[in-house]
Amino acid sequence: MTTRLPSFAVWALLALVALGGLWLRTTDLARRPMHADEANQAVKLGELLEHGRYAFDPRDHHGPTLYYFAVPVAWARGETTLAALTETTVRLVPALAGTCAILLLFVLATPLGAWPALAAAALLAVTPASVYYSRYFIQETLLVTFTLAALVGAQRWWHTGRPAWTIATGVALGLMQATKASAPLFAVAALLAAFIARPARPASPRLARDLSLALATAAFTAALFYSSFGTHLSGLRDAVLTYAPASGRVAGGSGHEKPWWYYLSLFGWHRAGGFLWQQVAFAGLAVAGLFIALRPGQTFLRWAAAFTVIIAVALALPPYKTPWHAVHLVPGFALLGAGMLAALPFRPLAVALAVVVVALQFTQTRLSSFVRPSAESNPFAYVHTSPDILKIRALADAALSRAPGGTIHVISEEYWPLPWYLRGLPRVGYWPTPPTDCDGALVIASAAHAGAVRERLHGPYRESFLGLRPGFLCVVFTPEPSP
Repeated sequence: MTTRLPSFAVWALLALVALGGLWLRTTDLARRPMHADEANQAVKLGELLEHGRYAFDPRDHHGPTLYYFAVPVAWARGETTLAALTETTVRLVPALAGTCAILLLFVLATPLGAWPALAAAALLAVTPASVYYSRYFIQETLLVTFTLAALVGAQRWWHTGRPAWTIATGVALGLMQATKASAPLFAVAALLAAFIARPARPASPRLARDLSLALATAAFTAALFYSSFGTHLSGLRDAVLTYAPASGRVAGGSGHEKPWWYYLSLFGWHRAGGFLWQQVAFAGLAVAGLFIALRPGQTFLRWAAAFTVIIAVALALPPYKTPWHAVHLVPGFALLGAGMLAALPFRPLAVALAVVVVALQFTQTRLSSFVRPSAESNPFAYVHTSPDILKIRALADAALSRAPGGTIHVISEEYWPLPWYLRGLPRVGYWPTPPTDCDGALVIASAAHAGAVRERLHGPYRESFLGLRPGFLCVVFTPEPSP
């Protein structure tokens, strides 16, 4: 009697897992306020949509794939200007990429067996960090997806030796590089892990040719994006120059200093804001998988363990840490957890354990992505925009209706994501310090500048407060109506 799942059952269950992951990533995408980083990148997307212009900035921001992949999604939804863009549209890009990652992880995990591969895919589908940042308009989820695509391509090439897989791997590597400058870390980690695991020799009889083809394809793919498809050739130079400022930020911390165990703590247990945030069962499966990987004959799991440990160490060493980088640990943890489940001798117990862990992860995802998506206690909502920001558009519209020719003044050393919420409005100006004339139909000033702004206003203004993010308060000055 065989315990192997029939092929139809495997694909049917995988479809359910993928659809569940898609639902978690796409439902109610506008629920959470836009983070400053999301808003900044959405405005850059608006520039690309309206004017067809994009120029890679080596000093700030990341690679161009996020913007270029968002363009067809915006077109499909009938949004061709910044003013027309919505939160749902821009967040669909990482949401769809995150769903593709589920399918790719299943393929990558097939050496463990059909049902453990399904377990790995299900764990990725419901893990809080993966879901939360698949609903976030930043590059991290795309980088995870392209990394998994490169690993699957390399895995297929290793076993078949077909040049088509060489080209596919090269394209994925190029997309990785065109997404974030940190891409080489994951390629190097995969190679080091292969050296440690020592799998059988690849099937290709022409290694030098295939490696050259993969690298050439990767370089060509990355060059297409960094050069804005041939319209901004200096982007090729800037793609190299970006490593200097990026290295400085990572080495110096740039205000994001965290202890070495920070990323691991996100998979631990703590109470905050009256809620329990924990992923202990998932982390426990992964740790147990590390020990299983040491057994003889566990070549693939040993590779997964080495790859995950190398990534974890590389992320832990620099002082610079932000929680979205935790998504890079999730696929490895899921593979190790699936390896642990595959090693259990009693299959019903293993399946039951997988269901329990997936259910526990789902409850945490529900809490972090739907119940408290922007709460300060949420470990994934990093210096997140306050829900107060959702009031600002109504205030601005009302102010301009009272004074149709008036202006909106934003006077603050930090003002993102305000440009996103004020997009499409006429006569909006931004000043880092108070100008001589501060009067306007609506004046938004940081608490640090509020006193100076108050002294430069003429006539009576009503004052209210707007929380931009934790610890950063703005004062909103609204002209009193004339008697």
